[in-house]
Amino acid sequence: MQARLALIASRATRAQRAWRALIGCVRGAAAIEFAVIGGVFSAMIVVTGDLGLAYYANMQVQTSAQVGAQYAVNHGGSAFDASAISNAVLNATSTTGITATPAPTEFCACPSGTTLTTAACGTVCADGTGAGTYARVSASRTHTVVVPYPWLPASYAQTATSTVRTK
Repeated sequence: MQARLALIASRATRAQRAWRALIGCVRGAAAIEFAVIGGVFSAMIVVTGDLGLAYYANMQVQTSAQVGAQYAVNHGGSAFDASAISNAVLNATSTTGITATPAPTEFCACPSGTTLTTAACGTVCADGTGAGTYARVSASRTHTVVVPYPWLPASYAQTATSTVRTK
């Protein structure tokens, strides 16, 4: 009987030693840590790249609107040509999907602080100057994200408007 108890005790001791050795083992821990951290970093790189592309495309939409407005200023002495201004917007950058929506418009207005008050052409403004002729140029594009995010819609509009005095 004592031999049997000694055998059971030695087996328990061996099992405890094996269990303690397994718990204390650090082989492979670095590989597991790398797999977890590597996955998180990979996801961060994808999100950063995707949002960076969206930001760059938005800058290109803004540039397109500004180029269209600059075209309107450069050709303001002649008749207003909405089609030519729209072409300037479309050809301003190599980014695809940019449109001149809504179409470029010409209007007369009086400046009042940081805003424009629409007025009839040829009228005198409150400050005594004549109403100026302005061009409003818009550019828009629909951006679709590469990876769906819970906080961001799958696609959204990027828009920009530029208003300049032409005469």
